Parts: sequence; structure tokens; C-alpha cells
Amino acid sequence: MPGPLLYALFALVLLLGGGPACSAASTDTVSPGDVVAGDDRVVSNNGKFALGFFRAPVNTDGGESSAQKWFLGIWFNTLPSRTTVWVANGADPVMDGASADSPELTVSGDGDLVVLHPATKSITWSTQSANVSTKNTTTNNTAAVLLNSGNLVLLETSNLSDQPRTLWQSFDHPTDTLLPGAKLGRDKLTGLNRRLVSRKSMAGPSPGPYCFEVDDDAPQLVLKLCNSFITYWSSGTWNGHYFSNIPELIGFTPNFHLAFVNNSREEYLQFNVTIEVVTRNIIDVNGQNKHQVWVQSSQDWLTLYSTPKIQCDVHGICGPFSVCSYSLLPLCSCMKGFSVSSVKDWEQGDRTGGCVRKNSLDCVGSNTSEAASTDKFYSMSNIILPDKAQSIQDVGSSDECSKACLSSCSCTAYFYGSKGCLVWHTELLNAKLQQNHDGTGSNGEILYLRLSARDMQTSNKHRVTIGVVVGACVAAFAVLVFIAVLLIIRRKCKSSSENYGSLIAFRYKDLRSATKNFSEKIGEGGFGSVFKGQLRDSTGIAVKRLDGSFQGEKQFRAEVRSIGTIQHINLVNLIGFCSDGHSRFLVYEHMPNRSLDINLFQSNGEFLDWSTRYQIAIGVARGLCYLHESCHDRIIHCDIKPQNILLDASFLPKIADFGMAKFVGRDFSRALTTMRGTMGYLAPEWISGTAITPKVDVYSYGMVLLELVSGRTNLARSEEQSSTSASTNTSDNHAVYFPMQASRKLLDGDVMSLLDQKLSGEAGFKEVERICKIACWCIQDNEEDRPTMGQVVQILEGVVDCDMPPLPRFLQSIFERPSSDRNSSSVLLLVGTADCR
Repeated sequence: MPGPLLYALFALVLLLGGGPACSAASTDTVSPGDVVAGDDRVVSNNGKFALGFFRAPVNTDGGESSAQKWFLGIWFNTLPSRTTVWVANGADPVMDGASADSPELTVSGDGDLVVLHPATKSITWSTQSANVSTKNTTTNNTAAVLLNSGNLVLLETSNLSDQPRTLWQSFDHPTDTLLPGAKLGRDKLTGLNRRLVSRKSMAGPSPGPYCFEVDDDAPQLVLKLCNSFITYWSSGTWNGHYFSNIPELIGFTPNFHLAFVNNSREEYLQFNVTIEVVTRNIIDVNGQNKHQVWVQSSQDWLTLYSTPKIQCDVHGICGPFSVCSYSLLPLCSCMKGFSVSSVKDWEQGDRTGGCVRKNSLDCVGSNTSEAASTDKFYSMSNIILPDKAQSIQDVGSSDECSKACLSSCSCTAYFYGSKGCLVWHTELLNAKLQQNHDGTGSNGEILYLRLSARDMQTSNKHRVTIGVVVGACVAAFAVLVFIAVLLIIRRKCKSSSENYGSLIAFRYKDLRSATKNFSEKIGEGGFGSVFKGQLRDSTGIAVKRLDGSFQGEKQFRAEVRSIGTIQHINLVNLIGFCSDGHSRFLVYEHMPNRSLDINLFQSNGEFLDWSTRYQIAIGVARGLCYLHESCHDRIIHCDIKPQNILLDASFLPKIADFGMAKFVGRDFSRALTTMRGTMGYLAPEWISGTAITPKVDVYSYGMVLLELVSGRTNLARSEEQSSTSASTNTSDNHAVYFPMQASRKLLDGDVMSLLDQKLSGEAGFKEVERICKIACWCIQDNEEDRPTMGQVVQILEGVVDCDMPPLPRFLQSIFERPSSDRNSSSVLLLVGTADCR
């Protein structure tokens, strides 16, 4: 369930047009004698919900083929596409969809709500299946009503009672959606269990394997495999105010009410809202519970909260013989020697079928020598081991463990290590690629997968081909190395400088000569000044003099050596260095188009059209991805900003200035370091003093993206407004802080208004929206909600898409200040609190 941010978002969604455009319904009731069929609709009085028939596909054989079936359902009436909130019986469609005539919904003679076959008039679904008692009722005093809450109720409307008696209601039989006012939980007297069940796929309403329900043994919510004891997420117990594992629920407002009731009759969860908004709590196809709000202006769902946060934590999400990756794409991939069991299911979001073996094993029994088997083992590194391993005792080596596996026809894999000898029989489920949440790898276990000889032969053929290619490359590389050595020797003779590995250890007098006694300063920063120069071979250089550096000589040279090994097209190339005991210098390639901030923010810079800006965004993302994921030691730059992004003659971006960089070994996911960076680009974790991850660079990158869109610094917007406010005696300083403005405009579908005026609107809407979406994901307060730079690259390149991001927490500041703006005042009134922390 959502945290305090939800309340502000509810109000903001309403302000931006999140409420439904309701129209009066022609009828909300199915009375005796009425027949609903075909395109007929029963619409709630507020126009928000509709009841009727629709056709959707269901798998007939669990494979690729599917057939259309008729379903009775309720959906949001105001959304552009049908989004169902309840289906009469997803597991058993009311009728085959081959017939052109739809089923008929009516009230039967005994007061039951039924669905009839159009030709035979036989009952295909009824509320009697829910043990509805219609005794002593007649067709004249029973009716079905679709309430404004989306609840379909069967009422006894006898004149003997002032209050109609509810005989049956759809809220007692939820499918995958919980609406405001509905109960999630059980009736202790009747045994009725109201729980959410995921869909099998996105194509139709057939139920899937995952359930969201109240725990039988504790006052908490759980996500689990339906009808099993396997639970993969729990909310923690209810303490009267919130669930222990969801402290975000602290601080309710009058507009969002959450209750957990546990008495002698019932135990259930219920939420309500008091503002007009389209919202739902669902369990999706992938087994995650999500709370969402519909944003009318952007025509999209905004996910406020999801659990578990990591999709791989959902049990069996990728199915057997597949690997789930915590932060790489795609999420699920088949193990070697296996292929997707149903491509169609995977395309529809259902990957629980997993993968199937391409070639059958050459199995031998335990009475036959294991040498007779042609099966081999394929090693898989960095793996979180699958479920249901069996330990084999008295095994002293990996070879003995592999023989123990080969001796059993059902054995599919083995592991040998600190846990001893483990083997797996039949399916391998919940194997995961060991990746930290910040997108970096770590040393996982090695799993040995049993494959047929044919699969291994294919692998060997690839190895032979690769070997030939590698051999040719090695030969070519040897020639290049020989040429490079000659060039280095030649350069050494020309510069009279010491060779230092791949770098040149310049002498001070050589740099003084190359820069004409440091006469042409081209930049200045907190770590020193930068001077333009030229080597004897006419190579243009930029010499950075490190002022006030407190590093020791040994540490300085070690760091220079590390930075010198970095080679990437989007990273400034370090040519060499100089350390004469008093001053230290770094010598870089010269970048003729200077830094990004000069070209974006200053009048003397070059004009950057939208295409150039988009390519700069991709280039910087690729450079950061290389630093975070491809270097021997992961490198956190710690100071990403336009001043440290340089542009070559073709405006190709290159990340520069590694003076604040933090090197993190592959065995570590975090690094504890002193605060470093530049105000306006600092991630929240810097301020909190916690250990950092590469996600601090992701945050800074998101801020740079917003500046690429606007052409002005984010911080300058607030300063300019502060000056304006002072002259007008207002206190509206935060209203124009650009990251906040961008987030609001993104929700409003008006990202083009954020565009730099110098571009005159010459930019593609999709690309501007994509960059704004990525930027708002990158500046999320919780680092786990930010993408990795590898994911950012894929999104920018159009390989994958991203959902609408939630608003960052700092946006709540708009709700905490007084304002003369009428809309902002209404937001304050709706939120009903000034403390959203």
C-alpha cells in the first residue's frame, strides 16, 4: 500500500485532471424482465463503472493457441481502453466466443442474477454459485444494481423493509483488483475468503498463480502462490497504525483512510479515498502488488507503490530452467540448452512456463558406469542457487559430486563448494543472476547444469570459431603493439619524458613549454585551473593543474594509473601526468567545443539543436554505464554535471574530471566516503551520510537531462524566481524549481512547454517525453527506484520503454507552503496536512 507520497499525488492528480469526466448513466439497475446483451451496458450513476459482456482469448492447451470466450465483467467506464475491475468467472468463461450472439444477463424467476445462453436459454453463470439464498423472494422484489463504488449487488427490495437486503455482491468475490471500500480478507463465520488473484496473462482474465491475501496465522498481508504454503512477501504485522514492514504508511491524511479490522467475525484490509480520483490496488501478471492512480491528462496509470520492489523476488517469476536477472535486461532468460516453452505466453507477460530442453539427456541408471553417459556439465557463474536442492553426504570433491548427479536419471544440476555437494532433480526453479540492486555484479555461486552432448557440441563449435577469431585478433594485436611501442619510443624521444605504462610521465619544463608558460587558461574549477597546450607532434592537449591537492605521491600515482586504464569513446582520454614534488598536473586530450555548460547556459557557446542534445544524453549515459559496469574496479564519478561533460569537434560528449571519483572493488556493492560533488546535483544519500553506490551518478545524470531539455540550470530557476518574488513581496520560490515543474508537466502531458525556447519547438515529442521520464526516474529519492545506467542506455536507444515515474519526494514542498495560487490552495485543502515527511 502507498506511503505519504500517495496523498500529495492524489491531490496533484486531481489538479492535473485525474478525476473522471463522468456522465449520467441511463440505468444502473437490472430489474426483473430486463435483459442485458451484446453492446448493452449497465452504468453506475456517477458514470465511473460499466457492467457488460466482452470477449477475450484464453489458452485452450496451455501453449500457443487460444480461443475467444465471452466474459461478464465490470470495468472503468471513463478510461480509453477496457480495464476490468471484476470478472464473473475468469476460470470458466460464461460462453464460447465463436457465436456472434452474446450471452444474456437477467434476473431469473427465483430472484437469482443469471447469464443465459442466447440459443438454449440454459444458465451458464449465476450468483447461486456463491450460495446466494433467494428463498422467500420473487422476481418482483429482486434487482441487481451497479453502485458508484463499482460494486455489483443483488438486492431484495421488499416493501416489508426500509433497507434492501444484500443477497450477493461482487466485492465478496474480487478477481485481481481491490477498489476503495472493498474488503480484502476473510469472514471467520462463513469461511468466505476475499483475496486477489493475478491474471495468467495480459491477454485475458484467466486466473494466474499468484494471490494477495490476509495471512491465516498473523495480522498481516502476504503475497504467495495460490493454494500453497509458499509466501514470497509479507507486510509485517499490523500495529494499529501501519504494517511493520511498510513504515511509509505513517502519517495518514483525511483524504486517504487505511484500516485493518480484526474481530470475532472478520479480519480484513480496507482503504477509502475522499477525493474524486480513479485508483485501484491490483496484483499484476508478474505477481507484484501495485497501487495505481489514473492520470487523465497523460492517459496512463501512475504506479505509487509496488511490492516486492524487485521482480525477481516473486516466486517462480521466470519459470523452470530460466534465470532471473536483478538488474539486467531482459528480466528472464533461458539457461543454455533450453528454449522458451511458449513464446506467446512470454509476450503476454506470463513467463511462469519457463523453458524446455532442446535435446533430451542421454541418461544412464545407477547400475551403469557413469562413464557410459555422454551428458556433460555446463558451468554457470554468479548464480543464486535454485530451490529444492538435495544434499549428498560423504562427497569430497567436485568430480565426485558430478558423478553422483550423473548416476541419477532425474538429476539436472549440481553444485560443489562451501555448502558441500548439492544436486537438483527435475526442474530448476528460482535461479537468479547474482546482481546487486545498483546494477553491479558480485561473486555468486557456480552451478553446473547437465546438458546433452549435442548441446555441448554446439558450444564447442562456437568455441572453435571464437578461437580462430581470437587467434587472428591476437596476431593483429601483436602487430599493433609493436607499432605502438615504436610510437611510444618516438614520443618519448620528442618529449624527453619518462614513459609510465600507457601514460606519459611529463616533466614540468615540457608542460610549461607546451602551454607557453601556462598562458592560455581555458577553464577553472575547485580542483585547479586548465590550460590549453600543444605537444611537439602538434597534438592538442588540456593541462589541468591540481591546486591544493593533499594526496601523497604514491597515492597520486596509483590513482593516475587506475584512471589511465579507462578507455571509452565517451570518456576524456588521459594522455599523461606530471608530479615534480611541488605541483601535480593531468594532461588530457583537448576538446575544442569546451564544456556542456558553456554551450547550454552561456551566450558565447555554440547552439545545440535537439538532435545534438539527444546524442549528448546517450553518449554520457554510455560513458557512465562503462564506468559502473565494465571497468575492472567499478568507478563512481561522484561529480556529474555539465561542467564535467566536454564536447569534441563533432560535439561527441566525453566525461571528464575524475578528481572526486571513488573506485569500488567488484566484491563490494557500496562505498562509505566523505560527501563530494556539487550542490544541485547531489543525491539524497549524500546528505544522509549512508554508504553510496553508482546510483549517486544516476541522480546527477537525471538533473543534467533536465538541463538539456530546458537549456538553463535547474538551480538558476529557483534563484531567478527568488529575486522576482522579493520584488513582488511573494514567497513562491519553489513553484518554478525546474525538476518539480518538469515532473508536473510530465504528468500533465505537456512536456513540450519545458523545451528550451532557443529550439523554437524543433524537437520530437516522443524523445522529449522519453528524456523527461528517464530524468524523473533518475532523481527518485530511493536509490533502488532509480534505473541503472545500462537500463538508461537501452531506454534512450528505444530498445525498451519505461512507465510513468512517480513524483520525487521533494515535490511535496509545494503542498507545505502557503500560496495565493488558487489551484495550489485547493491542493493544500485536499491533502489536509503540512507534514508529509
